[in-house]
Amino acid sequence: MRIDGSGTLRAGCVLCPNPGPMTLEGTNTWVLREPGARGVMVVDPGPHDERHLERVARIVQEQGAQVQMAAVTHRHFDHAEGSRYFSELTGAPVHAVDPQVRVGGAGLEDGQLLDVDGLEVRVIATPGHTDDSVCLLVEADSAILTGDTILGHGTTVIDGDDGLAPYMDSLYRLRGLVEEYQVRTLLPGHGPILTSPTAALTSYIDHREARLAQVRDAVAAGAAGVGEIIDRVYPDVVESVRPAAASSVRAQLRYLAVKGELPEGFVE
Repeated sequence: MRIDGSGTLRAGCVLCPNPGPMTLEGTNTWVLREPGARGVMVVDPGPHDERHLERVARIVQEQGAQVQMAAVTHRHFDHAEGSRYFSELTGAPVHAVDPQVRVGGAGLEDGQLLDVDGLEVRVIATPGHTDDSVCLLVEADSAILTGDTILGHGTTVIDGDDGLAPYMDSLYRLRGLVEEYQVRTLLPGHGPILTSPTAALTSYIDHREARLAQVRDAVAAGAAGVGEIIDRVYPDVVESVRPAAASSVRAQLRYLAVKGELPEGFVE
């Protein structure tokens, strides 16, 4: 399962050495470049790991290219913390939805077309993992960079109790765009590239629907509160990712509450 150096004609992965339960093999920093062009766009510089950030800048330099802009798919530190140092290294502005992680750059809006020396990248708003999450469509490569909305393996965490409804909407929207643009490859923020996009998105949707059904059943069986639901729905969860499971359960409960599917008086 080769991740570092993987990609498409216009996108190459530089893997950050920050593996962990939430980052999988590490953060995928994507270097985007139109063939033959000098200008480069870097997506998700990564955490403040100077060796990694310097490696990304060096790879671009060795290609005889120059970073013209960087963008982050969402605010989490493992994608955005290194942005300021990377901007200092390259002189490139960093664009983001969240003003707090921009570095001399502008916001990213749904449908916006970014042009980097002939390379066109379209912004797709995909809230859910975070409220500022975006994906990026590289139509010329039939590819979508998914940040943490879709991972190379496993499932993503919903950040915030109200995030599941927009996340489900984002999954269905992405599946529609995959079909509309005949996307062949998903380039995630963590894990290996995915070459069966429709199957991957359908799997994500089915997984979420199945989890919701399990939470409904757990509540119906008398589970009281988040902890008891985790014990029933995620019986094999390791302690290090239990907080992530709790976050997911809270999001599922809020989703079901909004839809009126929890018994009256149920307290998280």
